[in-house]
Amino acid sequence: MTPTRSADELLGVDSPAWPWLETLLAGAVVDFKVLSADDTSKRDVLFRLQVTAASTLGAIASNGAAIIIDHGWVRILGAGAHGIEDIATVNALGDPDHRAAPPGHLVIAYDVLGGVFAINHDDLPAEPGEVCYWGPDTLDWTPLGAGHTAFVEWLVRGGATEFYRELRWPGWEEEVAALSLDEGISVYPFLFTEEGRNIATAARKAVPFRELLFLNEHMAKSLSARSE
Repeated sequence: MTPTRSADELLGVDSPAWPWLETLLAGAVVDFKVLSADDTSKRDVLFRLQVTAASTLGAIASNGAAIIIDHGWVRILGAGAHGIEDIATVNALGDPDHRAAPPGHLVIAYDVLGGVFAINHDDLPAEPGEVCYWGPDTLDWTPLGAGHTAFVEWLVRGGATEFYRELRWPGWEEEVAALSLDEGISVYPFLFTEEGRNIATAARKAVPFRELLFLNEHMAKSLSARSE
């Protein structure tokens, strides 16, 4: 078993990834914000993650609350702030000295519709370390064929534009930007139904984000139980 490392050890690396990330963000082709977090939160989250600041995951967690991409359409999790939970809490990561085993996957980002991005460890249909997407339009996990660093690059370089082409509507930028961090957009008819395929004509409303995640999970479990 790997010995638990302190926050100082995880931060004290020769080549931290944050300067590279700053350069990447400086060349972003999409709207973004890096939300600030206090030093105590950043150190605590990095300690619970047990990854170094030399990794993209550790660099984000130790330098900001979250990175908000594309007017708030995607929220990359970091050390957390008011309205958005930190990545360690989202993944129920407590004291690493009392952790039985790593989680089967690590949630790293959400989208405004309740979609989830996660790094696979051993319980998603992908290679270990590969990022997968759980979509409210499919209610299933899809491997993206990339690791975490490539995933962040893809978002910053505008990859979400084509990825979400069927899930955006005229004026989505203003509608999404008006949300608070603890809100998402609920769509009816549901996106996984034939009637809900045209999101531009569907009914959309701002709802508490936790409520949206719960609803998506409930619908997925209900449909799975019916098909068995």
